[in-house]
Amino acid sequence: MRCLSFYLTNLTNLLNFLFPFLIKIPSKFLPVQIENMVTLVSRTGRHLQRYEKGYRLVVGCIPYRYKSQEPASVEEIEVLVISAQNGQGMLFPKGGWENDECMEEAAKRETEEEAGVIGVVQDKLGPWHYKSKRSCIMHESYMFPLLVEEELDSWPEKNIRKRRWVCVDACFHGVD
Repeated sequence: MRCLSFYLTNLTNLLNFLFPFLIKIPSKFLPVQIENMVTLVSRTGRHLQRYEKGYRLVVGCIPYRYKSQEPASVEEIEVLVISAQNGQGMLFPKGGWENDECMEEAAKRETEEEAGVIGVVQDKLGPWHYKSKRSCIMHESYMFPLLVEEELDSWPEKNIRKRRWVCVDACFHGVD
């Protein structure tokens, strides 16, 4: 009887061989479950992420939308906040900037993975400073406004994060 590792190795080799062919299949021929499964994978690990002075470079977005078609004031703007992974507090989507991405691509990817929204990334807001979870050292990151065009029903971190639209004022006074 062959051992399990033999079958797993061969399965991995087969999938690696077939992958270039499978990605060329039009999605209309795939069952919906497979199409959704392929798009619901977050990048994980930090080995491909950029570092500066020994610290991970972080980028993120402030997703926003207008309550009405005719934006006239700040009161017409809502921003999207997401729960922290540990469930303690709400924040904007952010994460590591990877080697194969520009800053804007990384911010957009993190927002799609964590908040499940797609939109137009706008000009960088400038440096954003935050305190490391592991030490009292301040780190510099960059945030981008993202005008939301689509809210996804399914996204990679749907099961571990909640998302909520709030008025801009609520962000300054704390989200309930």
